[in-house]
Amino acid sequence: MCVNYITVPRQVCFDWFRTPIEAGEDWREEIYQDYQAPFIVHNERGERQGLLGNYGFVPKRHMQPGRSMTTMNARSETVGELWTYKRTWAESKLCLVPAMAIFEPNWEQQKHERWAIGMADKSPYAVAGIWRSWDEADGSKSHSFTQLTVNADEHGLMRRFHRPDDEKRSVVIIRPEDYDDWLGCRNPEMARAFLQLYPAELLHAYAAPRQTIAKAAPPATPPRKVPCSKTLNWRRPRSSGRPGLHPPGGCRARSRHAAPARR
Repeated sequence: MCVNYITVPRQVCFDWFRTPIEAGEDWREEIYQDYQAPFIVHNERGERQGLLGNYGFVPKRHMQPGRSMTTMNARSETVGELWTYKRTWAESKLCLVPAMAIFEPNWEQQKHERWAIGMADKSPYAVAGIWRSWDEADGSKSHSFTQLTVNADEHGLMRRFHRPDDEKRSVVIIRPEDYDDWLGCRNPEMARAFLQLYPAELLHAYAAPRQTIAKAAPPATPPRKVPCSKTLNWRRPRSSGRPGLHPPGGCRARSRHAAPARR
């Protein structure tokens, strides 16, 4: 499972994912639990919308006193059953989590080492997730998200990570041509067709030891919103002639064996 990853900057969200991030505040490059990070959803018109939210489905400030939960990942096998996620999954609140790399522990040597996993062509990619909103004490609304994972015991690359006797898990990478199909899917069972392992030959992994500089603690409350100095107005074309663009209620099954297309 992934509990730490590298996200993308605002301009990459706009240029690569065709999604402006409406929040005025900035975010860190390397994301840990309870850090704010960008994610992508469909709005009511079936257009991509960028939001900023808490990495971890249940933020620490919303946990019951004395209770600790780790909700950066949700297992696809039980996401529709566990009380933490089942309502959101039933409501098909699906999202994409932009990333440049995720980190996993490699135990192939006597001492484990942090490795980064990204695209073989070094391009950004999007991880499948679910999201929700929270009512804050000051009357504002905040968002949070988690990444979906699948079994990777037989995957050519992802089986190399985690302890030897542990189950191997992997995040789900959504193909660029499937972004809008995934975001617009309103049938939870049909959404499971997208929860597949990404081909190992299209990924690249390398040792990425942690920096010696200690990471800063995340804020205890959501960052204050400030006016954005520049608004990026991009709207997804309504034409269905392009691959991967369908009415917001659609949910199309696709072959998982073809090479991924550019956005």
